[in-house]
Amino acid sequence: MADQHIDQQGGGRIPTVIADELHIVYRVHGAKTGKGSATAALSRIVKRGEERGVRKVHAVKGVSFVAYRGEAVGLIGSNGSGKSTLLRAIAGLLPAEKGRVYTNGQPSLLGVNAALMNDLTGERNVILGGLAMGMSREQIKERYQGIVDFSGINEKGDFITLPMRTYSSGMAARLRFSIAAAKDHDVLMIDEALATGDRKFQKRSEERIRELRKEAGTVFLVSHNNKSIRDTCDRVLWLERGELRMDGPTDEVLKEYEKFTGK
Repeated sequence: MADQHIDQQGGGRIPTVIADELHIVYRVHGAKTGKGSATAALSRIVKRGEERGVRKVHAVKGVSFVAYRGEAVGLIGSNGSGKSTLLRAIAGLLPAEKGRVYTNGQPSLLGVNAALMNDLTGERNVILGGLAMGMSREQIKERYQGIVDFSGINEKGDFITLPMRTYSSGMAARLRFSIAAAKDHDVLMIDEALATGDRKFQKRSEERIRELRKEAGTVFLVSHNNKSIRDTCDRVLWLERGELRMDGPTDEVLKEYEKFTGK
């Protein structure tokens, strides 16, 4: 199915992400404990050629697709189907067990979570998050008020001056989205961002995604909200148990997915 999409829609467009028979395997250490000395354990490991107590989880299995500049691509599938793992692999945060991921430009995974710190104020986190995405201090200063206004976290008080640990999970997610959306991206990957906040914020988010596409970027959106996918994406990748089950126009894929889920 992915190969058909590549052949039919490659045209003269510029590819931004290529996944070529991509496999991602997690290794869970310490699944079992063994008795005896460390020397004896090492001897058993060497003899067997595989580390004891390591469980392998094959999270993405031979996924292939090409995404193009100006596309918004939805990722759907049951819980544990490999959607978030695939985004992390595109962002370069997970190594491929087999196959490759190629990107044209810098992929950014929403929402600079690792850089944001709960004990710092929202204001400080805007600066920190902007720097983590490669913005200059001058750019952050220019866009600061727009980020705060977009997030809406100050609508019921001066929350931007409070530590992030005082925020609800929805407020924190909205601020992360607002920081990430303040920059134009070659490839922006959003994991469930539109599930947070009220409908007004979701509308702003959807409009910003459309703007990012017009500015020659590519957007990936993981969501369990089919309406957000329909409103935002022109193409959908459907993953189940780590495999790419379907790749095509949004309405076609969602129709099959809704038959599968019974929703």
